[in-house]
Amino acid sequence: MIRALLVWAALGLVLAVPLAVAATSPLLQWRSPVYIAAGLAGVVGLGLLLVQPLLAARRLPGLTPGMARGAHRVVGLALVTTIVLHVAGLWITSPPDVVDVLLFRSPTPFSVWGALAMWAAFAAAAVALFHRRLSLGPRIWRRLHAALAAGVAGGTVVHAMLIEGAMGTITKAILCALVLLATGWLLVGKSFR
Repeated sequence: MIRALLVWAALGLVLAVPLAVAATSPLLQWRSPVYIAAGLAGVVGLGLLLVQPLLAARRLPGLTPGMARGAHRVVGLALVTTIVLHVAGLWITSPPDVVDVLLFRSPTPFSVWGALAMWAAFAAAAVALFHRRLSLGPRIWRRLHAALAAGVAGGTVVHAMLIEGAMGTITKAILCALVLLATGWLLVGKSFR
């Protein structure tokens, strides 16, 4: 029981601190509320990328396999929602920049990585939703979904690390490292072999 509480408390702390640092950043002082909400949606999405592999590997204490699967689906939907909110908010504040990103014409490398991660996330969600219609066997769709999820995690981490912004260097680096570790741990584990 104590171990479970410590795991959940540590996860909560790892997710809350980067969000709190970003929300209180002086870099947001003169930004519009829509821009701030879009940026914070991106931070929440990065945090959800840590939770997803832990749920998929069934490593969060107190959850049955069925609960972990259900939570993985809900968190996946929340992740797609945060991506949409992130992009929509940035679209509202600067449509030409978002068009350049979506058409891969942006001069900023972090934009390309963000767009690649976004499309990989949409593809991972589509594979999960339509794997039966696509007639993919369980082993194939899990591997495809895992490969796309790895692309989402890797692309998002590069996207986040290239941005010098509100998240703070240390909290961002720690959260990004944990996302990569959790994703890698899942991929090399037995869950998707």
